[in-house]
Amino acid sequence: MQNKHSAKEIAKIIIKKLKDNFDEKIGSFSVYNITDEPYSMFNITFDAYEYYFITFSYNRGSIGCSITQGQYGIELKNSQQWYDKADLDIFCRELKEQIELRIPDKFLEYNGWK
Repeated sequence: MQNKHSAKEIAKIIIKKLKDNFDEKIGSFSVYNITDEPYSMFNITFDAYEYYFITFSYNRGSIGCSITQGQYGIELKNSQQWYDKADLDIFCRELKEQIELRIPDKFLEYNGWK
């Protein structure tokens, strides 16, 4: 599924939504591999909870996140898989749950995130 917005515009929307939902728990955004030809795609990598680097991927309307582990990633499951149909608040809530499940409670509590 293709979106009528450019990849750059969609990346800005995603970053704003992530910032709105995660507040100070995320930062250091890097947008790369951005293109609209022959189809729209991009990646956004950001640090989450000062614990993981997360990569958000957009490819022809398909969206998803993974924990970055070297050149590979660990996929984070999410019910929102298509940008055009996604509720980005639900996407962020499920992403937050998946990340927090993998971080020790003591670390979250120490930083006031739990």
